[in-house]
Amino acid sequence: MTGIDFQDLGQAAGAATGPLQTWVLPALLGLGLASATGLRTFLPLLMLALAARFGLFGIELNDRMAWLADWPAVIALAIAAVIEFAGDKIPVVDHGLNVLGGFTRPVAGAVAAGSVFAGLDPTTAAVAGLIVGAPTALAFNAAQGGARLASTATTGGIGNPVLSLIEDVLAFGTVILAFLAPVLVPVLMIVLAVLVFRLARRMRARMDARSPATPSGTQSS
Repeated sequence: MTGIDFQDLGQAAGAATGPLQTWVLPALLGLGLASATGLRTFLPLLMLALAARFGLFGIELNDRMAWLADWPAVIALAIAAVIEFAGDKIPVVDHGLNVLGGFTRPVAGAVAAGSVFAGLDPTTAAVAGLIVGAPTALAFNAAQGGARLASTATTGGIGNPVLSLIEDVLAFGTVILAFLAPVLVPVLMIVLAVLVFRLARRMRARMDARSPATPSGTQSS
């Protein structure tokens, strides 16, 4: 009866862990960050930069994206996040930010996702970030835009600041969960998508209910 070769077992475990650490976990973390950037452009990037700067949650950045953790980048992201937070509570301005977000948030999602592929060469990491981050951020930004339009139509814009605060909490919570448990990100994305789309659908239903009925014909004078 042969004994167990623990060295071979360790090598096999290491071989299995390699792709997990290099591809799977960064992809899941990138999905979570990109989902959050679909709601807020700068807050997820700021949180990522701070986590990398102070070594929190074991976050490591790709060498090409290490500048995110430098103080000038952190300060610039903090200022941009504050401006975005405040501006999104102002009627009309919030819609402008959402339209602008259709361009900036996919870029932010690609940057955030590509940054966490620390074990890849910069070009491969950038391509992976583009594939993982850009469409995810764009999808969540589109869903947010639909909810905002419906909220404006049903509440005259009064409900938009409340909706904005909810989005702030969702973006913050999504990043924290992605940091702590990236394996739960797919479940969180499904929950977030359902919540956002159901909210948009409910507001559209309220908008349709408030719309006056179209006359079936015109009265003759």
